Parts: sequence; C-alpha cells; structure tokens
Amino acid sequence: MTRYFAFNGDADGLCALQQLRLAHPGDATLVTGVKRDIRLLERIDACAGDTVTALDISLEQNRGGLLRLLAAGARVDYFDHHHAGDLPSHAGLRAHIDEGAAVCTSILVDRHLDGRHRRWAITAAFGDNLGDVARTMAAQLGLDACQTAVLERLGTCLNYNAYGECVADLHCDPGELAQHMLPFADPLDFAAQCATYTLLCDGYEDDMAQARRLSPVHEVPGAALLVLPDAPWARRAIGVLANELARGRPGDAIGLLSPRSGGGFAVSVRVPPHSVTGAADFCRAFESGGGRRLAGGINHLPDAEVERFTRSFADCFGAPLSPAGQTP
Repeated sequence: MTRYFAFNGDADGLCALQQLRLAHPGDATLVTGVKRDIRLLERIDACAGDTVTALDISLEQNRGGLLRLLAAGARVDYFDHHHAGDLPSHAGLRAHIDEGAAVCTSILVDRHLDGRHRRWAITAAFGDNLGDVARTMAAQLGLDACQTAVLERLGTCLNYNAYGECVADLHCDPGELAQHMLPFADPLDFAAQCATYTLLCDGYEDDMAQARRLSPVHEVPGAALLVLPDAPWARRAIGVLANELARGRPGDAIGLLSPRSGGGFAVSVRVPPHSVTGAADFCRAFESGGGRRLAGGINHLPDAEVERFTRSFADCFGAPLSPAGQTP
C-alpha cells in the first residue's frame, strides 16, 4: 500500500499536511507545487489498496483525477474549503468539504483530529487571511500575545513562499519545506529553531518592501486594480500583498495582475464580506478562475481578456468606468 498526499504548497496546505502526518506517522509520497498548481491528482497513479489524501485543492478542478483514482480502487480522503461542485457518490471517497468564509482546510483537519495539533491550524488560518478566526482560536488555547504574533508571522511567511509561476520563483520548494516542518510538533519550535523560517522571513521583508511601493493603475470607489512588474519578487509577493491591501482597505475589492512569462497574467482577487458577488463567482467567469467567497484568482488571464476583466471588475465591485477610464 502506498500513501499519497496531494497538497497545496501554501500555508493552509502545508499546515493541513503537517497535522495529519503528526497524527498518523509513516512513509508517504508528497505531491505539491506552487500556489496555483492545483490539479495535483492528475500526477498520482494509485491503485487498489492505496490511499490518497487531497488537501486544499479544489475538487471541481480535480474531478477527473479523483474519479480516475476512485475507479482504480484507491481510497481518497478530501479536505478542502474551495468551490467543489457536486460531490461524487462513491464508497471510496471521504469528503470533508466546507465552503464557509470562516474556515480553511487546516481548520477542517483540526476538526477531524479533535484539535490534536491546533497550533498548526492557527498558523494556517493566519496565512489564509483569517486573522480574527486565528486569534480567537489562539485565545481559546491560552496562547499569549507574543506566541500568537509568532504564529501569525509564520503563517504569513509560509503562505508568501507558495506564490510564483514555477518552483524556481520560490525561496523553498513546498515539498522540501514540508520535510523541514515535519520534525516539529509545535510551530513555535519550528519558528525558533529552523533556518528555513529565517530564510522565508528575510525574503518576505525584502519583497514586501518593494511591493508596498506599488500604486493602483485603476481605482474607482469600492475597487482598486494593481499590475505587478514581471519579476520573481513580485510573483512571490502577490498573495500576501492582496491580503494586506484587503485588510487595509476593508470596504474595497482588490485585484492584482502579475505578468506570466508566456504572456497574459495571473490574477488575485479579494472582496469585502459585504460584497454581493463573491471572489470565486467573479473569477469563474474567466477560464481557469476559481477560489472561495472572499479570495479568488485566475491562473491565466490572456492579454486579450485584460480589458474585459478590468471593466467587469469595476462594474461588479465599484462604480462603472468613465469613457476616459484607463485599463492596464
């Protein structure tokens, strides 16, 4: 029997994986990639008797791979909080899906494990921009302000590391990062003792210092759109910058476009809780778009679609563009 874990390379996927590996030690094959590399089940060739655990990757985007694995006789445990669509009815599938705005995949794993490794779930919640939820969990666990701040910083840096067009853009391959995390039952110990965390912190500070100098290329009441330069630091910073702008402008929708090497853009979208249209619903209007209620993205927005995206973004979340309105 082979055990596979297919996990998003961001904070939520990493911390969900960490909780399960701590709770159930043993050899496993890890399948992961950059933040937007989510069709991971396509890479797994499992058979009867094998187990596959999918973490923080959209079931809708992995439906074909999931059905193939189930047909081959593998058992699949699926933990996710993104839009899933209709769940397949199959005896080999155990789905833990909750698309609520106040949960992330690591919180679903935390529930499944009855809080056995909750500090890692708190770390993930911070990384997934669920600060209020994370602070409530930390207080219930009796963590002090200093400990909570360390988990917030760790979650932010783990999440930041996952953004890039390819693994070469990242400071640390998520698969290697998972191995660095594994010996640490307590994320506070990982932050205090692992040199990889120092590497991520230093890189985060350098990248965000540059990212914070950017200004919107288009802005209307209720919505702001930024275009990042074509540089590895900008591709790494896009997710954390989107979350930071969303917190700093809680009433506005935020859109970030990052150039891709082959043309077009990767897109991150954040919307406020009061928004009638969710980020995932908006992004799914474009091919390769998806996400969840407050945070979504488009893996590849062609150059020819940028003007439509810009107008749709302004029309949906802010005031309509004037005839003189600029597009990136």
